[in-house]
This record gives sequence, structure tokens and C-alpha cells, in this order.
Amino acid sequence: MTIDLHTHSRVSDGTASPRDLVQAAARAGLDVVALTDHDTTLGWDEAAAAAEEAGIGLVRGIEVSTRFRDAGVHLLAYLPDPADAALQAELDRIVAGREDRVPGMLERLRDLGIPATEEALRESAGDSEITGRPHVADLLVRLGVVRDRDQAFAQYLSEGGPAYVDRYAADLVAMIALVRGAGGVPVIAHPWGRGSAHVLDEPGIVALKEAGLAGLEVDHLDHDAHARDRLRGIAERLDLVVTGSSDHHGTGKTGHDLGCETTAPAQLRRILDLAASLGSPTPLVGKAV
Repeated sequence: MTIDLHTHSRVSDGTASPRDLVQAAARAGLDVVALTDHDTTLGWDEAAAAAEEAGIGLVRGIEVSTRFRDAGVHLLAYLPDPADAALQAELDRIVAGREDRVPGMLERLRDLGIPATEEALRESAGDSEITGRPHVADLLVRLGVVRDRDQAFAQYLSEGGPAYVDRYAADLVAMIALVRGAGGVPVIAHPWGRGSAHVLDEPGIVALKEAGLAGLEVDHLDHDAHARDRLRGIAERLDLVVTGSSDHHGTGKTGHDLGCETTAPAQLRRILDLAASLGSPTPLVGKAV
């Protein structure tokens, strides 16, 4: 059974619709895929209908923007109740912060002589439900300023870059509690990607486990073999779920093909069992595990 637990649609910063993403996952030979758009559940219904049609399992999730020790950390929330008022209120606040920063980034780019207007961004982003830095990056590609998203972030949009604007992100410990309170299973996404090993060191992960963290995304393209071995060891010592995922964004993120990293069926079973024990009303859609 082939399982990919971290993908994005154009509801956030992917390039395919939720339906097209699920159909692509089925064509790629996946048995189960998770839709984990940033800070939103808006793609869930479309993806669920597509999963039923395609005969593939769907895990409904969210990749939540949080902060821990003054650094950004992404938290994957699997199977929470989308109607949970406390969780939704915090997601709304995060999305508002994401969108509020965009005009400031565009203004800074214009100050650099780049014709980054809001009209041009709307045209570039198409029907994306939520706009943010990746869409600004895509605009820079479209304008011929950079060759791809990676260069856009490295040269302009990453923290410390000339067009970077800070935004609100939820406290990680508080978000773990909110996710569990909504029946969801919290797993840290790419914990040591982008130089984050000093933030999420073993004592930090121990503290997060004590706060309710359920797992670590170990097998991710941002982690080399040494990092994976060390993270897997931490997960084993703390009895945390170990996941693997593509972090697929369609054409918006090169090299992250569906199924390039996968999760063992036994680890998905642990996620499903924990969600059931927490009272999640959001079961696996489609193919059983």
C-alpha cells in the first residue's frame, strides 16, 4: 500500500484543483493521499468526492502555520473536525495574516523597480482561494524576474529578504491543543528542513510530545539520510508516529512528485486509531487501510 500524507492543491499554493490532485494521485499509483492545504479545509469536499470516484483513500488534513521558539514551524493536522469553532477561529486569523502581508510585499517589490501590482497578482494566481508568498513568487516567475519559486524565495521573499513581510502565525503548543481538541492528530512537517534542527532539537520535541504532539514527518526531501536517521531515533524513543510525504505542490515545487516519499501503512493506522480515540468526526474517505 502506497501512502503520501502531505500534498497541496490550488486552494492554497499548489497548482492543481483538489479533484485533479486526487486523480493524479490515483494515476501515480497511490492507495492513500492526504490533502493538507495551508491553514484551510476549503478543498476537502471536492477532494473527498474525487477520492470516492477514483477508488483512492483520502486523509483530510491541514498544514498549519505556527511559531515555536520565535521560529516558523509547520504543523500537519490530520482529520480534525472542520466545524470546530476554536480551531476555525485560529485558522481564520492565520489566513487573514497571510493575505494581509501580500500588499506590503508587492509594495516592496515595486520599490525595487519590479512591476508587481495587485492586478498582476490576481491574474497570476487565478482562482486560488488564498494568496500568499508562493503566489507572489509565481508572479516573479511570470514577470521574468526569477526562474522559479526557489529563486524567488531565496532572492526576495524569505525572512531577511528585501520583500519579506512578517505575518501572524499561531503558537505551536496552543495549536497542538486546538488540533487535538478538534479530534485531530498533530504531526510536525519537515521538522529539520530549512535549517530548523536547532529549533526542534530533541528537548524541544520532548516538550511538544508532552503537549500532545503525535508524530514527525521524517521522510521528506528536505531531510538527508543523517537527519532521517536521527529523527527516526527520536521518534522511536518518544513513541511518535513516523510519516513520509512528497509535499507535492504540482508545478509550483519541482522534484516533489506524488509518492516520492511515503508513509508505512502501520503508521497511518496509528494516526487513524488516535483520531478515533480523540473523537474525530472526519474518517478516512474511500479505500480502507
